Amino acid sequence: MSVHVTGVDATDRRGGWRTDADARLATLESPVRSVLEPYVSSLTATDRITVVPDAHYPFHPSTGMVTDPAVVGSIADHLEGWTEADVAVAGASDDRIAFDRTAEYLSYPDIAERFGAEIVDLADESRRNTVVTVDDDRLSVSVPERLLESTVVVVPTLRPTESGPVAGGMRTLGRLASSAADAASTAVAAARAVEPALSVLDATTAFGGDPVAADALFAGPTPQIDAIGSSLLERSIEEDPVLRSVFGAEDPSITAENVGGSGPDVDLTSLRRRLSGGELPPRDDTHPAVTTAYRLYAAVAGDAVPPQLESGR
Repeated sequence: MSVHVTGVDATDRRGGWRTDADARLATLESPVRSVLEPYVSSLTATDRITVVPDAHYPFHPSTGMVTDPAVVGSIADHLEGWTEADVAVAGASDDRIAFDRTAEYLSYPDIAERFGAEIVDLADESRRNTVVTVDDDRLSVSVPERLLESTVVVVPTLRPTESGPVAGGMRTLGRLASSAADAASTAVAAARAVEPALSVLDATTAFGGDPVAADALFAGPTPQIDAIGSSLLERSIEEDPVLRSVFGAEDPSITAENVGGSGPDVDLTSLRRRLSGGELPPRDDTHPAVTTAYRLYAAVAGDAVPPQLESGR
């Protein structure tokens, strides 16, 4: 099984975060088109497309902990040119924060308005119970109807979860569903119920213990893309209950085919080395995403960085 990968030209990044969304969109236009083009037929044979980014909390995109909205905007831009389908960007409110606040912080309303998309809080949508098979058991999972009735493109960022495994597309969908099973089984069930057309893994900025300018995009079937992400973070599929449920104990044979674009080819070995198998810090430590975001704010506003953040943890 092959997935597609392309590099993103980082010549203007100069090792830092580009705050100009227009500049990021311009840089992403060619690489996003390159990874989407192999899937045009499945994306255009529909009248409704739902793009699901990893927007679980309003971390700044420079942290690598959430999908860069510019990646989603570029996807929406190409879809607008290729199809007359209605495009929505979807997430869900939870007990921590309302999705509209997260979307507003990450500038999704501006992205949606620019490319004719709709912002949808799936917590307000009707749901449907669907029965799927997970590990030889029949499991009923409650899923927003919109995800069942539209073509779904999942856009996770390359990061680990708090418990260790890769976040990935299946877990992104699992957060939007509910069942009587544990989170891992719910994620597998949600992915099987929704059957997303593809995942686009945003590895432009990844999280590997610290934010990493990985400057790469991957696209392909959701389980295979999750497996690639797990490999890049040096996680074992056997130790990940979501991937083990899909692939069994054996590592799947997946190749990443470079598809060009404006950027360089992606060297997976080099990228894996740069990510260094990074993990999230303990709960009682300052999250490096907070430190990075505050330093960005301080640089723009001219404010001072508190000593506890300047120490790095």
